[in-house]
Amino acid sequence: MDRDGWVDLNIRGMMRAFAAFVRSAGGDVIEREGVVAGINPQVPERSVFNSVVYDGAEQLAAVRDEIAAVYADRGCAWTVWVPEEDRRTAALLEHAGHTLDAAPRAMGMELADFGSLDFPGVEWSRVDDLREAALLNDNAYGYPEGTWMRGTGASPEGQITYVARLDDRPASTVAARYEDGDCSIWSVATAGWARGRGLANALMCIALKEAAEADCATTTLQATKLGAPVYGRIGYRDFGALEMWELRPSDLAHEARPSEHAQAPPT
Repeated sequence: MDRDGWVDLNIRGMMRAFAAFVRSAGGDVIEREGVVAGINPQVPERSVFNSVVYDGAEQLAAVRDEIAAVYADRGCAWTVWVPEEDRRTAALLEHAGHTLDAAPRAMGMELADFGSLDFPGVEWSRVDDLREAALLNDNAYGYPEGTWMRGTGASPEGQITYVARLDDRPASTVAARYEDGDCSIWSVATAGWARGRGLANALMCIALKEAAEADCATTTLQATKLGAPVYGRIGYRDFGALEMWELRPSDLAHEARPSEHAQAPPT
């Protein structure tokens, strides 16, 4: 698969994941040809939970104003994920008042190239109750408690969530989704007191081993600038930036918040 193929694979996984998060949280999903927009008024201040993903510049341009009107009506900050080579869409969004908030990296790996490792000392489990995992993500991203759960809902369809524990305390979490033979990785977080022990790396390797056993051929994720080298050491390759072009309502414009992003580095 060439670079464009990997970027497309990232985008398809993001479309389905963000739609699943928004539906789980009780929000609305707008689906147009080549465009998926999630509207989640439960977290209007967090544009990452109000994401627009597209696979064609013309399709996005045709519906951008329609989508903008819905976000404005709901009072939500929102972001459009733009592949770095699509300068036409970036210019369109900038002209419409969007600003570049972050530029996570689209990453991927063939699971045939993944060397599975054993982690006999790691206490881990798959969980259906996402409260502990959500709180770990809130803390990792500096969000107020409860933000992550409002953003993804309590039971996103298709999500497999892993939690590692130390001294019977939730310490790290990773989520995975299987879509058309690809395992996309989400919601990577480790408690501050548990960092430096490789727990998130261990959970990712466990998740990827299980994905390969479930006949997934590839894995994808979107990484922060700091996270990309860490994922690279696992075997992921970098296929370029997915820029987040954000638009915030005036009443949210000055709210203090960390820059929106997709993945924290595994620690």
